[in-house]
Amino acid sequence: MASEQRKETAAAVDAALGFALPQRHARGRLVRLGPALEDVLSAHAYPAPIARLLSEALVLTALLGAMLKDAGGQLTMQAQTENGIVDLLVADYRNGELRGYVRFDPDRLAEQPGQPSLFSLFGKGYLAITFDQAVSNERYQGIVPLEGGSLAEAVEHYFSQSEQIPSLVRVAVDDSGRVAGGILLQHLPEGEEGRERLHTRLDHPEWQHVRVLGETIRAGELADPELPLEALLWRLFHDEEEIRVLAGVPLSRGCRCNPEHVRHVLGRFSPEERAEMVDESGVINVDCEFCSRIFPIRLDDLEA
Repeated sequence: MASEQRKETAAAVDAALGFALPQRHARGRLVRLGPALEDVLSAHAYPAPIARLLSEALVLTALLGAMLKDAGGQLTMQAQTENGIVDLLVADYRNGELRGYVRFDPDRLAEQPGQPSLFSLFGKGYLAITFDQAVSNERYQGIVPLEGGSLAEAVEHYFSQSEQIPSLVRVAVDDSGRVAGGILLQHLPEGEEGRERLHTRLDHPEWQHVRVLGETIRAGELADPELPLEALLWRLFHDEEEIRVLAGVPLSRGCRCNPEHVRHVLGRFSPEERAEMVDESGVINVDCEFCSRIFPIRLDDLEA
């Protein structure tokens, strides 16, 4: 029994679950992160407000990235400002792998209350979401003002303004800061189950019904590592005529930096440019913000 319980708990984290409500012309995603989130955060000594911010960003990135049909595609979410405590937040998703980092001013952060607002952290900034399709080699980017009380509200605003898709986005982080979850609900045109570009009426009664049900979800449910995502989906929509559950996507930390990759990137620079990067010991030190590692590459090895 204990072994089965551990398996159920393991299945309830580090996963994205897609679903559709055909009769309501709606689709959605549920995401919960546990060990994968811990792996990302453990590479940085972020204070609690910044760690929570990055946790929310990683959940949102997984919710959006899991929508990609192209396995080699990449979703990147970036929040940036010129005068905020946080001047840059980046998180991306590719084939179930997540990574992210935050650049911030620790002195200005220390002057803020325990859990500063999104505006306190960023001031007037913008949110950019980029979809890169590997097969077609196409890129689509939407940019909107960074508005709302949270990153989830900012993403909801993005869908409303940039995509014209009625959406509900909720994210929760547990008290430990090491488990986080989220839900994304979207309304589709009648008779469709998803196209590249969707246009619907914001006041459609079926969407209002789905949104009301989605809003009953509690933060404790989203971030409960022992509650399977399928059970949460059933709790929300068990009265619906049909729930189509898509195959789950396993999630993990995935920084793509390694010595070979770094050498390949440095190889794109001219010999003169590489010579300017070398320190007194003949080494080029490449700093990866995502995994918080420094890769020392000897210039002699590159030239060889």
